[in-house]
Amino acid sequence: MQYTVEELYNKKEGQTYDRKSARKDPKSLSNHIVAFANADGGTLVIGIEDDFTVTGIDDYHERVNDILRVPYDYCKPSVTVVTVFVDCIDYRGNPNHLLVMTIPQSAELHANQQDDVYYRMGDKSQKLNFDDRMHLMYAKGARYYEDEPVADSDISDIDMNLVSAYCEKIGYPKSADEYIRQNKEFIVTKGGREEMSGAAILLFGKNPQRFFKRARVRFIRYEGTEAKVGAEMNVIKDVVFTGTILEMVQKSIEFVRSQVKEHTYLGSDGRFVTVPEYPEFVWKELIVNAIAHRDYSIKGTDIQIKMFDDHMVVESPGILPGIVRLNNMRVVHFSRNPKIAEFLHEYDYVQEFGEGVDRMYREMETAGLPMPEYVSNAFMLNATIRNGELNGSNGELNGELNDNNGELNFDGLNKTEQAVYSAIASTPKISRKMLIETIDRSPRTIDRAIQSLIDKGKIKRVGSKKTGYWEII
Repeated sequence: MQYTVEELYNKKEGQTYDRKSARKDPKSLSNHIVAFANADGGTLVIGIEDDFTVTGIDDYHERVNDILRVPYDYCKPSVTVVTVFVDCIDYRGNPNHLLVMTIPQSAELHANQQDDVYYRMGDKSQKLNFDDRMHLMYAKGARYYEDEPVADSDISDIDMNLVSAYCEKIGYPKSADEYIRQNKEFIVTKGGREEMSGAAILLFGKNPQRFFKRARVRFIRYEGTEAKVGAEMNVIKDVVFTGTILEMVQKSIEFVRSQVKEHTYLGSDGRFVTVPEYPEFVWKELIVNAIAHRDYSIKGTDIQIKMFDDHMVVESPGILPGIVRLNNMRVVHFSRNPKIAEFLHEYDYVQEFGEGVDRMYREMETAGLPMPEYVSNAFMLNATIRNGELNGSNGELNGELNDNNGELNFDGLNKTEQAVYSAIASTPKISRKMLIETIDRSPRTIDRAIQSLIDKGKIKRVGSKKTGYWEII
């Protein structure tokens, strides 16, 4: 890759870029190299001071030789980097050079010479504490938390009926007891005592939450488009689902299906058409992914499904696993819990390994909805999908209605007001009840839209509430 001094100087320090002086102790650079390798990879430029003064590297020949050895001598395991020398003019006006080190994202967990693990967070290389280090180790697949022994557990904590059902599902010819003892390392011997693995408890446990108290799914429905607290708290549903992995998946999907709205609109052929506010594959995939791939080593929180009038968020503990990142997740795939993922694949919840995220994007695009949004934040992954209610993208709800009512002026109207305005134009005698059923909004939302249309001079009521009709102005 070719670099210019202007690019290296002007580029803002951040998640994948940093500048350091050649006077810096070479050993200390291992922290930044390790941090980049453990996170998203990045570029480290040597020869520019913190105050942006270009001092170059030519006056520090011996130190530069030591710097070149840092990825191999002071990083465990070694980090393979690409180094380039770039011509520059230093602050004195003399010809000089910068050293540019490109550090690739690594599938391994790297530490410095003191066995400290660093991770790039924004424009800082942060030292991880023990818990965060373990989370990163599980995320990278250096170890799988689902294989760790569960303290104080034994085979009596396993529901053999669930194991038998799974054996029948996959055509396993032996007994349930033999399956547990002979497969998947479900039994771990520790200190001469047999304990069950995390996967065994989560998949077949009689009471998984006895050992994993926050291994559960919490559904919260809010009225409106944002979460409020205190006197304005707007939670209208709060449900928790527990049990085995399969039970949590089944319960969550069944309940969310009952909460997903269906929008009815007037089609081009004059008939009413009903569509769900989100494609079913998309919201199911978000839930299944959250349960299958969450970091179960994070004990302090649960999976949360938050549903608002205009969007739904699924929050799952754990950063993106392996080398999966926000910019490659449609094509790069890695399972944090391969045994759990394989189990759900047998039950047809994981349809095709590796294609789910890309298909979600395609399904949302086909539905005319905004693309899914992912945010990775402090060992939590948040996935958001938006419907057409307030996001200006559901053609079925607004575009086709506009086509059928070309004389209407929608300027200054939100999507709900547009839908009410179009429905009234199509059926002047439409009742409030029919508006609620047809547009599928809450009574309060419909009332606000009607009043807003009146205030904006778009409609007026002629006659009484019972026998009168609406008139377009």
